Amino acid sequence: MIRACVAGAGGKMGSRILNAIRAEEDFVVTGAFERPESPQIGLDAGLLSSAGPLEVPVAASIEQALGRGADVVIDFTAPAASLRHAAACAERGVALVVGTTGFSAQAKAELAGHAQRIPILMAPNMSVGVNVLFRLVAEAARALGPAYEVEIVEIHHRAKKDSPSGTALRLAEVAADALGLDPQSAFVYQRHGEVGARKPGTIGVQALRGGDVIGDHTVFFLADGERLELTHRASSRDNFARGAVRAARFLVSQKPGLYDMQDVLGFHR
Repeated sequence: MIRACVAGAGGKMGSRILNAIRAEEDFVVTGAFERPESPQIGLDAGLLSSAGPLEVPVAASIEQALGRGADVVIDFTAPAASLRHAAACAERGVALVVGTTGFSAQAKAELAGHAQRIPILMAPNMSVGVNVLFRLVAEAARALGPAYEVEIVEIHHRAKKDSPSGTALRLAEVAADALGLDPQSAFVYQRHGEVGARKPGTIGVQALRGGDVIGDHTVFFLADGERLELTHRASSRDNFARGAVRAARFLVSQKPGLYDMQDVLGFHR
């Protein structure tokens, strides 16, 4: 049995991850935790997911939650919290799946440092469908070449804090890599006023916010006379949770290192 611990157990993703774990015969929930000030501390983690009791109380810290033993922690929280959790996992030799987005370059480097001691899987989107989209975008960009201009549009709910989404940025990075472009100079995040004609070798990334949209991403390849659109629409957060559990199953058998969902799907082999 794979012993799993869930960070942010009372959040939008935490409860779905708990449900996803419970649906797997080879997993068991041994820990769950929330922020120390959370009113959910001490409650049965199973009740947070509305799936019945688990007899696992919600702890006030990752250290308390790991006291019951764990092979992997699944973390969809916030960048600063995820960094603390990575340090705690590295100290205890516990694998870590990170679905948090909004990391700075320095924070990513810090996570990579912890990955020298434990296996860490970090992905801006745990959806299997989105990760297949990453692969399709890379292949399309290479096949179509620079004659086709790339634009990316994402839509998320009004409460999303980071913009553009981590998924949109990763799609732009994938396209830039396939086209041999430098992300630092190629990405265009907004256009307003007399900006002139579209510059060659750029990739537009636009973010829309509103309603309760879980996440829509479209990559446009635009040329004279035609355009290709690759779109993924998420209608439930459950697909992210299922992807995270699939990632955890993959990760517990890996050596220390930094992994992503492309590894889980076998695209890097």
